[in-house]
Amino acid sequence: MTSTPRRGLAIGILLFASFMDLLDVTIVQVALPSIGADLEASDAQLEWIVSGYMLAFAVALITGGRLGDLYGRRRIFLVGVAGFTLTSAAAAAAWSGDVLVATRIAQGLFAALMVPQLLASVQALFSPRERAPMFGLIGGVAGLAAVAGPVLGGWLVDADLWGLGWRSVFLINIPVGVVIFALAARFVPETRSPRPMRLDLPGVVLISAVVLALLAPLVEGHSLGWPAWLWIPVTAGALLLVVFVAYERRRMRRDGSALLPMPLFADRGFSAGIVAQAAFQGALNAFTLPFIIYLQVALGFDALTAGLNLLAFSLGALVGTGAVIPLVARIGKYLVTAGAMVLAAGMIWVFAIVAGTGPAFTGWAAVWPMLLAGFGLALLIIPLVDVALATVPVADAGAASGAYSTFQQLGAAAGVAVSTTVFFTIVGDDWSRAHVLDALQASVQVAVAGLAIAALASLFLPSRARVQAHLEEARRLAEADAEADAPAPVYSG
Repeated sequence: MTSTPRRGLAIGILLFASFMDLLDVTIVQVALPSIGADLEASDAQLEWIVSGYMLAFAVALITGGRLGDLYGRRRIFLVGVAGFTLTSAAAAAAWSGDVLVATRIAQGLFAALMVPQLLASVQALFSPRERAPMFGLIGGVAGLAAVAGPVLGGWLVDADLWGLGWRSVFLINIPVGVVIFALAARFVPETRSPRPMRLDLPGVVLISAVVLALLAPLVEGHSLGWPAWLWIPVTAGALLLVVFVAYERRRMRRDGSALLPMPLFADRGFSAGIVAQAAFQGALNAFTLPFIIYLQVALGFDALTAGLNLLAFSLGALVGTGAVIPLVARIGKYLVTAGAMVLAAGMIWVFAIVAGTGPAFTGWAAVWPMLLAGFGLALLIIPLVDVALATVPVADAGAASGAYSTFQQLGAAAGVAVSTTVFFTIVGDDWSRAHVLDALQASVQVAVAGLAIAALASLFLPSRARVQAHLEEARRLAEADAEADAPAPVYSG
């Protein structure tokens, strides 16, 4: 553990950069209709503007962490912040949908250099017993970003500062990025891993090819008219997935530096957690993005009002977090099951109100189902990682967490791709309110199906006894660490 008198300040700086990344995911969703109208972007381009960022972040996330271990976490963090700031400026200056898609992908790649250094620095600067409050703080910031993103994005678009419109949602990153870079260069200590893992660049290339081959036909299929030849890249993606798994297994046997820890997938609890994580993240995005589009396009809500409609959802998640934490050891995996069901019920209730009120819908009408959905999210997300990792050896916890983060982003991107493809296919050229409502209904059905998969997968997670043993082991390690750090007693006589 590295000792520095300004650890709190260093983590605060890294945490603010993570907040900027989380904000960038949600803030763009509210601005999407304005972006589409201004750039005359196609449906596929609008999908790539959101999912391209997530996919780039997902495939580069583990590599970004390893680069920090190898070359210094502050150094790689500064490269990430500088690149994220510059690509934000490029996104703000985009003159076409294709240019914005390209800059968003670049943003995701630089975010993957920036974000992993936060957790790695917490590990390096704080002892195990000191990390729990830091992890709680990170979770709180994530919740704050979920609340602030839609509201801030809506306000920036509606305020139309200096006539910039949607471009301001990217321009806001520039002064923030400059400040973070200056503070990090001055106050964040340089740390490295004493035993860094080698880079797995062939693995990154292979998984990127798999993702593109499988998702590109889905995103582009509607605009191309679903030609039969789209099955060619899908088939190629399936074959490349087989090659990727074989390569990762061989690399794991050779030096243990595989991009994804393939032996862990033999653990039923770990694999079930991966499926649940990806499915619920996909379901979440399958609901929120089409819902925002419906409010703005079909009902004529301005961007800020549309964003405020998600505020109760985020608040429900924040309130639920405090209630759920004490229940993890006592209830275990069934919290995840219940969370998926409650979240699905909340989404269905929201849609029922939207459909029933028609053009008279207001955000106040859906406050209670949004709060319920947010509480369901807390039930699901809070225990999931602890429960899923209950059977994973402590030595593999870092690799397992990296895999979870990767599949979280891949699931989110897949949810955007599937739901928006369904949405835009149903809408076609008819943007009347009734037709867009039908498209929203189909997107909600996609989201509920994803949550059903998450609920089913949760039943295969480790038992409550395994979770309790896992948490007890973590408590013993923390106590042992506290005893090791305690000063030796002084005797007089």
